[in-house]
Amino acid sequence: MLKKLFSYVGEYKKASILSPLFISVEVMLEILIPFLMSSIIDDGLSKGNMKHIYFIGFITFIVAIISLFAGFVAGRYAAKASAGFAKNIRQAVFYKIQEFSFGNIDKFSTAGLITRFTTDIANLQISYQMILRIFVRAPLMLIFAIMMTIYINAGLSLIFLGAAAILGIVMIVVIFKVYPIFSNVMRKYDKLNSKLRENINGIRVVKSYVRESHETNEFKKSTSELKNMLLSAEKITIFVSPAMLFCMYSCIILLSWFGSKMIVIGNLTTGQLMSLFSYTSNILISILMVAMIIVRLSISKASGKRIVEVLNEDPAIKNIENPVFEVKDGSILFKNVNFSYSNNSEVLNLENINLNIKQGETVGIIGGTGSAKSALVQLIPRLYDVLSGKVKVGGTDVRKYDIKTLRDNVAIVLQKNVLFSGTIKENLLWGNKKATEEEIVNACRLAQADEFIQKFPDKYNTHIEQNGSNVSGGQKQRLCIARALLKKPKILILDDSTSAVDTKTDKLIREAFKNNIPHITKIIIAQRISSIKDADKIIVLDDGKIVNMGTHEELMISSKIYKEVLDSQKEGGSGNE
Repeated sequence: MLKKLFSYVGEYKKASILSPLFISVEVMLEILIPFLMSSIIDDGLSKGNMKHIYFIGFITFIVAIISLFAGFVAGRYAAKASAGFAKNIRQAVFYKIQEFSFGNIDKFSTAGLITRFTTDIANLQISYQMILRIFVRAPLMLIFAIMMTIYINAGLSLIFLGAAAILGIVMIVVIFKVYPIFSNVMRKYDKLNSKLRENINGIRVVKSYVRESHETNEFKKSTSELKNMLLSAEKITIFVSPAMLFCMYSCIILLSWFGSKMIVIGNLTTGQLMSLFSYTSNILISILMVAMIIVRLSISKASGKRIVEVLNEDPAIKNIENPVFEVKDGSILFKNVNFSYSNNSEVLNLENINLNIKQGETVGIIGGTGSAKSALVQLIPRLYDVLSGKVKVGGTDVRKYDIKTLRDNVAIVLQKNVLFSGTIKENLLWGNKKATEEEIVNACRLAQADEFIQKFPDKYNTHIEQNGSNVSGGQKQRLCIARALLKKPKILILDDSTSAVDTKTDKLIREAFKNNIPHITKIIIAQRISSIKDADKIIVLDDGKIVNMGTHEELMISSKIYKEVLDSQKEGGSGNE
């Protein structure tokens, strides 16, 4: 895990090396100050030698200034390296997600990925900065301070070693206790973010059903659970401070007791005792700093593991060697296709699908909820891969195509329509960033979107809020259809993409497709029979199987399911217009 993470230090290696170097200079100079102060007391004040006091005092001042400057420079390099390290990891995670198939994305929840982008990477950034500064400073300070105490008086230095051993034991116990808690904390953050995201996205539903109190209580429950977990960790780590103070005061008492006796008998000077008191603070604070960073690293270990899980995730769908870079036509063939979201042959979502669609045909798909209509069409642009069998586009197995080439030629308007914050034009250019004004307007006219766009004050420069919250569901669907048309695909798939559109507009869209893009293969998933009754063929799916196939007239005779759907829609007033 560490090797994987540290590989993203990248261009910030220089800053990562210079920071510890300047920290080392700062520590070595800082260690000299108590020793110089000892000389001022013993050789200056005790002997009344003002010249020595001024000289050593000046040296002490210079040493302090240089130490301060070295610490400042080290801090700047550490900040630069840690921020760059976090940036590289964040980019790597984002790029990795862009390679994921739908199957990979299903494995990691949206909330979990957001937590990794925010909390987990922030934890790594803080820890990396602490490693460059505190994790270098504290051990060096500890080692040099102990060396100075041994140099001054080897016997008294045993006091510090005893204190260090006690604190070390406390730290080991704390670390082993808190790590499992922090691992659970990060998973709790995932659930909390998921709840928050769900509530914000569904705020209109929450308000319309007057469920604010319920949602508030649920969120309060989640935050209380997180708080209790953090308190559990805090109850353990809180023992570090009392242990630190106990060791510090014990060292001071023991030094005072034995040191004063040694001064009386002449084995220790007053200045040396004062410097030992200074080194006491240095040693114990260094141990405490080491403890702090070890606790922080325990938190970051859990975060790092979660990030590496994403980075090590192998995309389920990727290019083969020497892929095909040209889609011949828009014909589609399903041959003995079986598919499972869980890749489990015992739990099939699509079973034994055989289907032949010619270029330019319009194919309707209808079926009940959970009949795997979306799964069927998502196999065509390889958003998922088949479990067995073959899906061919233009006579070639889709797994042999370059993924970008295939998806550029297969435009799919998914069941959940998504618009991004920006102008209408910027959203449409997702389909083709080089599209001209004329092509944009033409695509919108085919999708019956130009009419309502022209009514906006800023027309195509009208700003769209995140997820298209300032346009209606039908307007959003038509914009998404126009965006797909701008790709100029060989295959156009509409996955229930006109459900929010009135029947009149739906009919105009179908007529526009028939008259203006007859060469494009069109697959339309619909709930309304009126949306697909003019299709060249209609597929009836039930429980992941094709139970009937034919024209509207043929299915009226041969398909019980199709006739039942039509009858129910006539009774509901949403049948043929």
